[in-house]
Amino acid sequence: MGMTPEGKVKAKVKSYLKEIGAWYYMPVSNGMGRVGCPDILVCYKGLFMAFETKAPGKIKNVTPNQEREIGDIIRANGLALVVDDVEQVKEAINAKIIEAGIEDEGGVQQASRRSEEARSQQQGTA
Repeated sequence: MGMTPEGKVKAKVKSYLKEIGAWYYMPVSNGMGRVGCPDILVCYKGLFMAFETKAPGKIKNVTPNQEREIGDIIRANGLALVVDDVEQVKEAINAKIIEAGIEDEGGVQQASRRSEEARSQQQGTA
């Protein structure tokens, strides 16, 4: 059985988070947790972030419970976004690090450069 479009987005986000050395957790929805909690909770360089992943093109399909949880995280000064592409996660994390005035020390920006180089190589061989 193949992965769903949303599952593919989640897999790419998890891969990127591992690449930069971020801690992340994906809460299991079983009726015991918070209804509407984002799909991926992240701590990176002391910053709390949460990402609700959607299939490409379905970024507007957010439930009222998800909107409430995202709003609560933002009000607590965390980063919370609905994303349908790993590039949105990369840009958001990089912007949050810059906003917080945190030294990157090769994490996000270096990973972004590696991604750009790989993409250029793929396009050059296509």
